[in-house]
Amino acid sequence: MSNQSSNKITPNNPGFFQDILLKIKLIYRLMGDRRVNPFLKLLPVGALLYFIIPDLAIGPLDDAAVLGLTSYLFIELCPDGVVQEHLNKLRLNLSDNVVQPNPGEVVIDAEFEEKEPENKE
Repeated sequence: MSNQSSNKITPNNPGFFQDILLKIKLIYRLMGDRRVNPFLKLLPVGALLYFIIPDLAIGPLDDAAVLGLTSYLFIELCPDGVVQEHLNKLRLNLSDNVVQPNPGEVVIDAEFEEKEPENKE
């Protein structure tokens, strides 16, 4: 096969937990980027402090809401070019871990069960 393409595929829908992990990695990268305003970096820091310091509200829902809202605001308020650059790098790393069959190959998803040969007497 001289026309061999890359053995990687990008997932269309990475899933809930992979999306959360991608956002955490993106926020981590944006926190270390000098092109992001230092005052803007206070949003994730404040959210983590709110999450760590015990508060009077009962239950984890308020903590999850604050973390979700601040992470969304942080990503939205960062410069678009910087966010897109880091997202592209993260998605490239994610797609490196997924294997794609060669074009022209037929892939059948099935289960295999080995059976004992029948004794004919």
